Amino acid sequence: MNKKILIVAAIMLAVGVGAGYWFASRTSSVSGQRSQIKDVKQQERKILFYRNMVNPSVISKVPAKDAMGMDYVPVYADSDTDENRAPAGQVIIDPVTVQNIGVRTAIAEEKTLSHIIRAMGRVDFDEERMVRLHPKTEGWIQKLVVDKTGQWTKKGTELLAIYSPQLVSSQQEYLLALNNLKALEESPFKDIRQGAENLVKSSRERLKLLDVPEHQILKLEKTRSIMEGLHIHTPASGIVMKIGVREGQFVTPATELYMIADLSQVWVYAEIYEYELPWVQIGDTAKIQLSGIPGRQFEGRLDYIYPYAESKTRTIKARLVFDNPEKLLKPNMFAEVTIYAGRKIDSVVIPDAAIVRSGTRAQVFVVRGAGKFEPRMVKLGIVSEGQVQVLEGLHAGEEIVTSAQFLIDSESKLREATAKMLEPSKKTQTQSLTGSKHD
Repeated sequence: MNKKILIVAAIMLAVGVGAGYWFASRTSSVSGQRSQIKDVKQQERKILFYRNMVNPSVISKVPAKDAMGMDYVPVYADSDTDENRAPAGQVIIDPVTVQNIGVRTAIAEEKTLSHIIRAMGRVDFDEERMVRLHPKTEGWIQKLVVDKTGQWTKKGTELLAIYSPQLVSSQQEYLLALNNLKALEESPFKDIRQGAENLVKSSRERLKLLDVPEHQILKLEKTRSIMEGLHIHTPASGIVMKIGVREGQFVTPATELYMIADLSQVWVYAEIYEYELPWVQIGDTAKIQLSGIPGRQFEGRLDYIYPYAESKTRTIKARLVFDNPEKLLKPNMFAEVTIYAGRKIDSVVIPDAAIVRSGTRAQVFVVRGAGKFEPRMVKLGIVSEGQVQVLEGLHAGEEIVTSAQFLIDSESKLREATAKMLEPSKKTQTQSLTGSKHD
């Protein structure tokens, strides 16, 4: 009985081992067939390139590893990627990614551009209101009445007294002419009386030409006494900037006695940049503020734009004119200048932040739908207060990207590089297909 049981057990064991071997060999065969099919499919799929998973902008034509030893992932020609779905010239980015990178947009508008120019300025004298006083004759300085620079003088104030032999002789001639006229007043000859009157007029005019003041001429006529010292008066109100003589000094008409500056009106020089030059024009309103006069603003106008640029700063000097009745504006003060450009320009305008500049090229990204962006070259004009004029390449109403466009630009360049890499393979594939047709 025990012998029969052992025989049955041995037979069942043999059957089990055989069945297990048969099942294992069949499973291995099926698995091998599946693996071969998968390998064939992978070989049939065209690999475009290999991409670094950590940094997708890094790609390679051949299998490679990154710095951490991770394999680059193959990208196939038949994969449903953005590269294959994007229309020519457009970039497609997942809407979630667009939101994550903070893409903002704006609408190109048709509007009027104006400009405000801000610069530092320096207060200076009005050169047209500066007086340089010279004597009309030779002589010696007898007395300096105004003998200190920085003094304010009113028009008509006596500055100095000068002794001149020529002035003495001119006074003598005038007195003789007066005496001659008096003696001939009763003459029955009209021509003689007329000649005496003309001599008086010419003698008096000569004294005026020598800058003898009216009050001294009247005194001479009244007293008939020759004055040795001629009084010279200031011809305009202003500040004495320079005194060129001292008492007892011999002077000639070439000697500068005084330099007097009238500060009732001053100039302010401002430096403007070359790109701001198209905006400004003579007559534009200007305002200045000074740290030394807080809370006050002075209004003037643009008077002149110099026809050359400064060699060191590459800026253009502009001259502004300001009335200064209170004499608060003093030469060599620094001021904050604001010029309100009167020139206006109507054009398509976009934010300057939307421009992607690369060398001489300027580009914007036009929104073509959800997550779709089209890079477009534009020709730019004048920039003003964060806005830029678009001359060509964009129309009013088009939506453009104003932030994160550099990330979009990187993606655009990446896909452009990818397309160039694929170009040889596409040509080879086309040539092989053409060759097979001929065969």
